[in-house]
Amino acid sequence: MPHSASDGERAPGAPAPAPADAPAHTATPADGLDLSLDDAQLTARLVDFPSESGSEGPLADAVQEALRGLPHLTVDRYGNNVVARTRLGRPERVVLAGHIDTVPIADNVPSRLDPATGELWGCGTTDMKAGVAVQLRIAATVPAPNRDLTFVFYDNEEVDAHLNGLGHVARARPDWLAGDFAVLLEPSDARVEGGCQGTLRVVLRTSGQRAHSARGWLGANAIHAAAPILDRLAAYEPRRKVIDGLEYREGLNAVRIEGGVAGNVIPDVCEVTVNYRYAPDLSEEQALAHVREVFADCGDWELTVDDSAGGALPGLAHPAAKAFIEAVGGEPQPKFGWTDVARFSALGVPAVNFGPGDPNLAHKRDERVRTDRIRHCEDRLRAWLTA
Repeated sequence: MPHSASDGERAPGAPAPAPADAPAHTATPADGLDLSLDDAQLTARLVDFPSESGSEGPLADAVQEALRGLPHLTVDRYGNNVVARTRLGRPERVVLAGHIDTVPIADNVPSRLDPATGELWGCGTTDMKAGVAVQLRIAATVPAPNRDLTFVFYDNEEVDAHLNGLGHVARARPDWLAGDFAVLLEPSDARVEGGCQGTLRVVLRTSGQRAHSARGWLGANAIHAAAPILDRLAAYEPRRKVIDGLEYREGLNAVRIEGGVAGNVIPDVCEVTVNYRYAPDLSEEQALAHVREVFADCGDWELTVDDSAGGALPGLAHPAAKAFIEAVGGEPQPKFGWTDVARFSALGVPAVNFGPGDPNLAHKRDERVRTDRIRHCEDRLRAWLTA
């Protein structure tokens, strides 16, 4: 999907505990969502709805109920995906979208606020319930925007692409996602991030022959056969590609290795899972061809595609994107990671990422978001939509 906040004297990479005296939010899903809360309070409330991928139903229910209380919106639902729209007859329609799921909780719910630093701690604070809070605040407090608005809240973004709720809506009800421009409120540290990288995950499987390890010469070690693959990865020099003035840095990395039978058995199978993050000038087919080429002379292996999602070109030259960048300010950055701007791009809707939260804190045990960044994003969007 990426500037890391300073952790003071904490050792690099070590998780920082939330302040022990910070107040906890202990509301339950039965309490629903109060859209009159300010942006930081609403973010905390959303974090306190556990909604790991695959269990978003209660939060989707709460979002749907809260939006149905707003008379200027029509609200539809498909699975655990909620879409709300204004119908004001404006000449332009903008889509504000965000996912409601999180990665697995790591002892970091309920949310906790550190009043000394203005940081809200908890699973999903950065990725991306702060962005969802901004969506809900705009939906509740901007009833007559200068552009028609579509708000999309979707499930299963943090897991395999075929489960993604936005993809399900795009296939079943593409008319719900129609628009002239889209903003994904993914964490971008309150800066515009253009496009996104593509992602490809493959499994390279090497084979051997089992034998007793005391007589290893009678077998063939599949783990040893994977060594050329690992050597090639260690020596690989990733490409850098400039598109629309943004430099995308690629990466090709092993993310898992599995093999072995028992402590006295020569293994006959080893699997290396490789993730390729590539610049959006490549198609999914070109990315796969590149991976095959990289490992072409690394012995015998079988390749299986585990997951694939194409990237999105920045599209910053589009008039709607230019107007948005002028309104929110700052220097656009490339998106390091995959986001659903790619799905909007495939639908012909130019899109950017713009949301609160440091993307380098996403998915971490010490995930947190600065509350002033939530307010900044809400204020910038409100100014753009009411000018």
